[in-house]
Amino acid sequence: MPTVSVGRDRLFAALGQTFTDEQFDELCFDFGIELDEVTTEGKIIRKENHLDEEVEADGNEEEVIYKIEVPANRYDLLCLEGLSRALRIFTGKEDVPVFRVSDKSGGAIQKMTVKPETSLIRPFVVCAVLRGITFNQARYDSFIDLQDKLHQNICRKRTLVAIGTHDLDTLEGPFSYEALPPSEIKFVPLKQTKEFTAQELMEFYKSDVKLKKFLDIIESSPVYPVIYDSKRRVLSLPPVINGAHSAITLKTRNVFIECTATDLTKAKIVLNTMVTMYSQYCDDKYEVEPVEVTTDGKTSVYPDLSERSLEVGVSYINDAIGVKLKPMEIVGHLYKMQLPSRVVKSGDDVKIVVKVPPTRSDVLHPCDVMEDVAIAFGFNNIEKTLPKSHTLGREQSLNHFSDLLREQIALAGFTEVLTWILGSQLENFTLVNREEDKKKAVLIGNPRTSEFEVVRTSLLPGLLKTMSHNKKSPLPIKLFEISDVVLLDDKKDVGAANRRRLGALYCDEKSGFEVIHGLLDRIMEIVGVLRCPPGQGGGYYIQPSQEPEYFPGRQANVFYRGAKIGTFGIVHPEVLQRFDIPDPCSAMELELEPFL
Repeated sequence: MPTVSVGRDRLFAALGQTFTDEQFDELCFDFGIELDEVTTEGKIIRKENHLDEEVEADGNEEEVIYKIEVPANRYDLLCLEGLSRALRIFTGKEDVPVFRVSDKSGGAIQKMTVKPETSLIRPFVVCAVLRGITFNQARYDSFIDLQDKLHQNICRKRTLVAIGTHDLDTLEGPFSYEALPPSEIKFVPLKQTKEFTAQELMEFYKSDVKLKKFLDIIESSPVYPVIYDSKRRVLSLPPVINGAHSAITLKTRNVFIECTATDLTKAKIVLNTMVTMYSQYCDDKYEVEPVEVTTDGKTSVYPDLSERSLEVGVSYINDAIGVKLKPMEIVGHLYKMQLPSRVVKSGDDVKIVVKVPPTRSDVLHPCDVMEDVAIAFGFNNIEKTLPKSHTLGREQSLNHFSDLLREQIALAGFTEVLTWILGSQLENFTLVNREEDKKKAVLIGNPRTSEFEVVRTSLLPGLLKTMSHNKKSPLPIKLFEISDVVLLDDKKDVGAANRRRLGALYCDEKSGFEVIHGLLDRIMEIVGVLRCPPGQGGGYYIQPSQEPEYFPGRQANVFYRGAKIGTFGIVHPEVLQRFDIPDPCSAMELELEPFL
């Protein structure tokens, strides 16, 4: 979880109340965050430099620093402004603010034009203006610090989103977002006095401890993203550095914020977080000036500070928490968590309609609403009871069945393996002769490595990969795995569903088709399913199949109660060659849930 460091005295001033360390620790617990450490700036510096902790500070009393752990998806709590606002609302000292976009329908509005070439490197940009903001040193430091925290968190070290903030009074719109060869981009970067080309900057910042880690995001690209004003002055070279010309200072009154991104949804969240946290310092409190962004002839206005609506049943909330709260009590608890709501009746069912403000991007599902009610009610106030269930303390039927089956397959001489549920698209599809039709697999949005970019849709690639790593072991090799695959499913609220499967692999000097066939018959015998003629629904039967991962004419589909539940056969030689397996193999994959 991210840790936010805030000065105790500034925080107490923002809260309008002082606390002892114990009292504030209790408040944090009640709100669902944690006071991790009470320290000072001097102690932090001495700890980082491995100095004696007993060394006294030079003369002056050091400021006390609170280090507070907040949930990773609560971007609104990453700065003092958001944290103090949330705690004031939680304690009833402040109303939930209403954020608004200023009306520019009859006046001038700043504009940003996105050039088509940006699609080659970083295709999205969203913008906003904080008009009439008043900075002091503490506010300025917090403004910069929040950008750093967002860059490390939701922005994924600037790979997904990069934030640029500029003194609007030093610039002239309209602005343009372009992608140009690095040799054509020239400007004076932040904290420098010399003009560089973008190509020269790549070399210059390779020795910079802070910025060198962002260079490889764009360094290998033939074009670099860049933002200009109407006089071709560079605002920023995202995601590396801003221009010196538009640097904000304590005297800045109008701030232009631009967020370039590879993920538009996250860019909107980041922009909303920045403007909702610091619009409280504007002359028109909580008001943000919009910017028109035009891409491919289509114009969008940012930021979008509208509230989302979410409908949650009262019975769902009470049953999930284990309480009996009245609808208006739930409304009161949600208000403390910055979620204004109202009660509506739909027949005999009573529901809560929740207004989700732009600061709460973490609220995506009714379970998020339920969790906030539980936090506001107080986890310690929930009565401890045992669940009323006839299955209390029992294993789930699917897991129990899987365990029994594991034991029987092991007694048949097979060795159980456990493989990664994440894999590469190459292994999951190409290596086993399958094409990805984008209707089955769940893709990882931001994989850290190509080895883990898709959730597996089959157990076979994992078994073949295990076989490849153990091909020098004595033959025969008999492997099996009982585990889950994940398939896209529009009927599920999360868009995907787990499927429990059995996968088995036999490898020897001969293919061993009869061994896998025998394992299938043994499993059916154990389960108590009889063989039946094709087309009849009472038992199981097999029919020839044409699956690409198996050898033609040496494979079959397995049907149970008239529905296909799996396939077995001799693995195709091309598949074995791709996995570098020199000996023939036979394999099987079965769905287990139909047997329950």
